[in-house]
Amino acid sequence: MRIRGINYDTGITPGGRSSRRTFDPDVVRREMEVIAGDLHCTAVRITGGDPARLTVAGERAADAGLDVWFSPFPFDATVEEMRPLLAECADRAASLRRRGAEVVLVQGCELTTSAAGFLPGATGEDRLASLVSGDPALAASYGELTARLNEFLAETAADARERARFDGPVTYAAGAWEPVDWRPFDVVSIDAYRDAGNAATFEPELRRLLEHGLPVVATEFGCCTYRGAADRGATGWTIVDERAEPRRLNGDYTRDEAEQVRYLRDLLPIFESAGLDGAFWFTFAHYEKPHRADPALDLDMASYGAVRVLDGLRWEPKAVFGALAEAYAIPDAAAAPPRRVV
Repeated sequence: MRIRGINYDTGITPGGRSSRRTFDPDVVRREMEVIAGDLHCTAVRITGGDPARLTVAGERAADAGLDVWFSPFPFDATVEEMRPLLAECADRAASLRRRGAEVVLVQGCELTTSAAGFLPGATGEDRLASLVSGDPALAASYGELTARLNEFLAETAADARERARFDGPVTYAAGAWEPVDWRPFDVVSIDAYRDAGNAATFEPELRRLLEHGLPVVATEFGCCTYRGAADRGATGWTIVDERAEPRRLNGDYTRDEAEQVRYLRDLLPIFESAGLDGAFWFTFAHYEKPHRADPALDLDMASYGAVRVLDGLRWEPKAVFGALAEAYAIPDAAAAPPRRVV
């Protein structure tokens, strides 16, 4: 695959809890150098709800020689709250591109569950529960929901190009359940998590995305760090009791860093075989899920991170860090194709 990427969180606020309370530009610079130099990534997808943080991280990533996938993630926002934020982010992405950076603008992520106003529910967890509830009334109204989503996506894509004059590729990070109309976009982007429920159809479904006639990229893939996490894919993180103080796991789980390695090595060949243009491991670090010696308090088990966070901003590579570096390395740099974005 041409695009060898990883996700990088600048801070989102699901349930009002920030996923990254401390944001130090010098730390970001060093981590981008690690992503480019040690992991051999060619691109980084930068997510978060603060446009200023996204810009800082984008600048540091470009300085490290990485292509930037500028990905605002306004968690729990309404459609009307998202419009000005996405417009500002389009302006910032255009400015970053004018500085010479290779930038792809990602206009939101899994909005039916991450944003308010599409699916019923006050929180992301509530909306996810609605999605899988099997409610006949929801099923009957899903066409209307899809129409509202696609209307919003088309408007924001047009706004980025016309008002912000963003002249790079524009895309949207879709959940696998979202029937997106890809005509306003330049890239089909899918959060591609394999789990026990979709394992048999995973590759054929990816192949069908090529029928849109656009490059296809997995904007997220990965699993958590405990035995059995691969079978839970995108829902592996739901093993934390958020109401406990301190937060703890909600049951007995066995830490297994090799689970992530197996998942990575299983999925990369599938992406290649399906004809994807690239993929982004989810994620570099989960800063608010530190590793602890006590298994009940080891929140890193619920993390998709390639590194385990110890305390504050200190971290150590996990087993999947080395596996990613090996998979993404190009032995003969002279044989690498010229760098370009989609």
